[in-house]
Amino acid sequence: MSRRLVRPRQGRMIAGVCAGLAQRYGRSAGFIRLLFLLSLLLPGTQVIVYLVLWVLMPNEDRYTMRY
Repeated sequence: MSRRLVRPRQGRMIAGVCAGLAQRYGRSAGFIRLLFLLSLLLPGTQVIVYLVLWVLMPNEDRYTMRY
């Protein structure tokens, strides 16, 4: 399980948020994407949370350049 929360360059569909969460928590990206799609059926701010994560999560290559 990766300790850092970054958006990977490989395995992205839109922004890489679900792929980054999947890497961080040791799940498959498809499973995280399915959970996100199912959560859209419920009332809430899922899309806003996704957009905030898109902005806050650094790209994988930008993270490796800093450290």
